[in-house]
Amino acid sequence: QVQLVESGGGLVQPGGSLRLSCAVSGFTLNSYVIGWFRQAPGKEREGVSCISRSGGVTDYADSVKGRFTISRDNAANTVYLQMNSLKSEDTAVYYCAAANSAYTTRCRLYQTYDYWGQGTQVTVSS
Repeated sequence: QVQLVESGGGLVQPGGSLRLSCAVSGFTLNSYVIGWFRQAPGKEREGVSCISRSGGVTDYADSVKGRFTISRDNAANTVYLQMNSLKSEDTAVYYCAAANSAYTTRCRLYQTYDYWGQGTQVTVSS
């Protein structure tokens, strides 16, 4: 069955870095657009970043542009989110999601996606 499993979350000080991983199984990763989302307590789910099937096109929310980098290794069935210069407002549960479609400018909208992981907690605090 289709599975997406996030890992790499944790507690980090402001200014620090984390790399999240999204390991997928049950489908061929290179057929899917992948997105990273986050949700903080009391807030709506936010599309953080997304990446096309080949990895050649990416998109970022303005709040993370220049600090976060999305990448993928289709051979390893894994997508990554490198997060640098972390701020307290980055604290949230981070989810990866997969859409069986070509890249779309709507790729940071949650409605685009067919499958979701269970999430990993990222806490930025001193």
